[in-house]
Amino acid sequence: MRGVTVIVPAHNEEAGLPATLESVRAQTVPPRQVIVVDDASDDRTGDIARHHGAEVLRPPANLGSKAKAQNHALPHCSAELVLAVDADTVLAPDYIERMLPAFDDPKVVVAAGNVQTRFTRTVWERGRSVEYLFGFHWHRPIQQGTDSPMVCSGCCSVFRREELLAAGGFPQRTIVEDMDYTWSQQVAGRRARYVGDAVAWAADPETLLYLRKQVWRWMAGFCQNVRLHARDLVVRKPILALWVFLAMAEILLAPLWWSAPLVLTLGLERPVLPTLAWWVGAELALTVPPLVYAARRRGLSLRRVLGDIPCVYPTKLVNLWYAWKAVLVELVLVPLRLSRGLTVYEKGRGPAPSPVRGAKTMGAPA
Repeated sequence: MRGVTVIVPAHNEEAGLPATLESVRAQTVPPRQVIVVDDASDDRTGDIARHHGAEVLRPPANLGSKAKAQNHALPHCSAELVLAVDADTVLAPDYIERMLPAFDDPKVVVAAGNVQTRFTRTVWERGRSVEYLFGFHWHRPIQQGTDSPMVCSGCCSVFRREELLAAGGFPQRTIVEDMDYTWSQQVAGRRARYVGDAVAWAADPETLLYLRKQVWRWMAGFCQNVRLHARDLVVRKPILALWVFLAMAEILLAPLWWSAPLVLTLGLERPVLPTLAWWVGAELALTVPPLVYAARRRGLSLRRVLGDIPCVYPTKLVNLWYAWKAVLVELVLVPLRLSRGLTVYEKGRGPAPSPVRGAKTMGAPA
């Protein structure tokens, strides 16, 4: 059986790290090695990692990004496969067991599972939970069905170590190393896999401040990868290029859809209530069926999932704002050499919240 080394990059993660390491230790297929990169923390991150039996590597100074911290650990990995886990992510006990069969195919070099939201206490977390339920039970299975996943999520991806080393490690040229590696490997003729039965729960931004930081990094990174890979995708991986094109189209056309009720009522003098009813009905028709399936698939309360739908709209507004900003900065100003784009990595959440009874997504370990 293939061995797995787990890498956990961590900067000031003393509150969230124990749950992550406990979930790693509880795996039905135990990892051969667990490495925590204590990236110049000024709290008890290193002590907690050692207490949980992990090997601790501490750089002399803060490395500044997750990719750099993971690369710091890469030469110390002894197993054939490397599982990169965020320090606030909890794995299902059978996560590694369910991921291993993906690598029976020698062309598969990276794979990741189904990410769900760990906490649902605030509007932003609840909105993200709806996004994840929809995306990981609708978009990702379709992308996997065409052998063209858009991204193997960086919070819980498994890599072939030799291929990762041959590529120079985790990419540092963009602000989102997971998407960069997923696209570049597929362009090179290798395969990425989405494994829907392997589940991980991520702690997402609990405030607007941190949601803004995370979404700006994600959107800027997406556009950086479009700038970097677009031509090669069209030539060498056209189905993946199609998913990227559709994502760009959604960004550019979203303002038209969101403003449709206003345009129809004010511009074309359509009745307000029937227009709003049509718009809301269309939204629900597109949203509810995948969420019903996802709730049943994950064993979640359907009432709770549907009750969280209103929370997704504030999150969508944040997504749209930073998506347009990313298009302007990364696809217009950077090519014109009027901006350097986003180069500074910022975490998408503050100190890990303490688990509160009733505040977690059903099925997620506390």
